[in-house]
Amino acid sequence: MNDIEAIAIGGFDGMHKGHQQLFAQLGDKGAIVAIENGYANLTPKKQRELYTDYPILYLDLSDIKMLSGAEFIELLYTKFPLLKKIVVGYDFYFGKDRKYSFNDLKTLFKGDVVVVDEVAYNGDSIHSQKIRQKIKDGDIKGANAFLGYNYTLKGKHIKGQGLGAKELVATINLEAEAYLMPKEGVYVSLTQLENEEHFHPSVSFFGHRVSTDNSFAIETHILDGEVVCSDNATISLVSYIRENKKFDTLEKLKKAIQKDIAQAHKELKMLQL
Repeated sequence: MNDIEAIAIGGFDGMHKGHQQLFAQLGDKGAIVAIENGYANLTPKKQRELYTDYPILYLDLSDIKMLSGAEFIELLYTKFPLLKKIVVGYDFYFGKDRKYSFNDLKTLFKGDVVVVDEVAYNGDSIHSQKIRQKIKDGDIKGANAFLGYNYTLKGKHIKGQGLGAKELVATINLEAEAYLMPKEGVYVSLTQLENEEHFHPSVSFFGHRVSTDNSFAIETHILDGEVVCSDNATISLVSYIRENKKFDTLEKLKKAIQKDIAQAHKELKMLQL
């Protein structure tokens, strides 16, 4: 990254619409500095790289939180010798005890400091914590509006309980522990298999299988035909259908699933997906 002249600094969990406003200030020789604080569960680890073409440098908060303001700037210069511009949000703080703000940055840094104002959607400011709350509340459409894309989780294929294909509908079972789990229930979704470019229309379930073994599961049913998932899969959530419910019999559960499938077909058709 020796040729980088502009950087955007922040946690950037979610890479949402507010973050994108910072990236828009970077120009051709820009990069992103993502501060890892242990709370990134919308775009954990390097999943941020799916939502930008800029290179990303990851810094662990524990390695920089005790630095003075001057030491922090010196660190940035060691990483980016040609640095001329720093872009931050209006609520950016750095250094020991988070005592330094963008005003201190303007004093300490010799180049340009661009401060991006609060970004709002329908009068509501966009923040990662608000997106997390919407996801936990099942307000997927609201979360997606803030993100600028569908909330997406990538998971490892695991063996299910074996009831799906025999008694209910065939599902792909996933494990995605690094991500924030949405409210328990059923979702209209799109599912992409490893090494495929397109997404399949699907219905996905997140929650405890209260009608069978009560274990937590992530299950997705592909609507356009049976597929084979041998490794990883990605679930993109479109909307919330219903809460997790307990059914007395597998037949009642199957009827509910068929109703979920019909609703997903209808919604995805309206979206022309």
